[in-house]
Amino acid sequence: MNDQKPRRFPDAQSDVKRARGIPDTPQTRSPTYRLAFADDEFLCRDELRPVRLQLELLKTEMALEEAGINSTIVLFGGARIPDPVNKAGAKTETLMELSKYYSEAQEFARLCTEKSMQSNCCEDVIVTGGGPGVMEAGNRGAQAAGGKSIALNIVLPHEQAPNQYATPELCFNFHYFAIRKMHFLMRAKAIVVFPGGFGTLDELFESLTLIQTKRMDKIPILLFGEDFWRGIINWEVLAEAGTISRDDLALFTFVETADQAMAELDRCYS
Repeated sequence: MNDQKPRRFPDAQSDVKRARGIPDTPQTRSPTYRLAFADDEFLCRDELRPVRLQLELLKTEMALEEAGINSTIVLFGGARIPDPVNKAGAKTETLMELSKYYSEAQEFARLCTEKSMQSNCCEDVIVTGGGPGVMEAGNRGAQAAGGKSIALNIVLPHEQAPNQYATPELCFNFHYFAIRKMHFLMRAKAIVVFPGGFGTLDELFESLTLIQTKRMDKIPILLFGEDFWRGIINWEVLAEAGTISRDDLALFTFVETADQAMAELDRCYS
């Protein structure tokens, strides 16, 4: 039985092809004659920002739905964390020490993906920002397990291309940070955060804020590297000052290794 509705009007793609074959005249060469949805110059106008926001939301959502992705495990972490096998280019000694978290991210993603593959490969799929560092490690671990992973990249003056380990048909590119961060969380079953910089902090605190204010369901948030996180954020001072509740300190858990993280997720899920 064919459930597809009969088409009574030409589809948009057909008209785009027809428009390419029209006679070349002064009238048809005018920008105003281009089909609106096939006119890049028109779509990039400032007035079309609401449309572009909607398109960025829809394109990724539709592709993930068509791929059958039901839930994800989000990996946030620094782009500058080096692979310990090739850490000679690390700019600081601290980055060289933090390279161990590249290995932990890779191992954690491998373990998650192996577990996902025991079901239908559509649950608990690893998603990263698609860049280097911890993001690369996450996609790399998923690939090593023989599974798929998602990359949500963004156009920047650097890091233009996604890392080579992300599943090609699950790589996406964004213009708007807000829509990208929304996609990170829409299917998230857990958020796992490794040491990083401003971007990682932004992603972590937005997630904590959404859960704290009950704008998002509570899910596990695991922070790899207790010394790192306590060194850059004095969580106790926030609680003692009353700017957060002491109960808010239970919104996240510190872990050090991939095995600890998996055990904590198993505990939370059960």
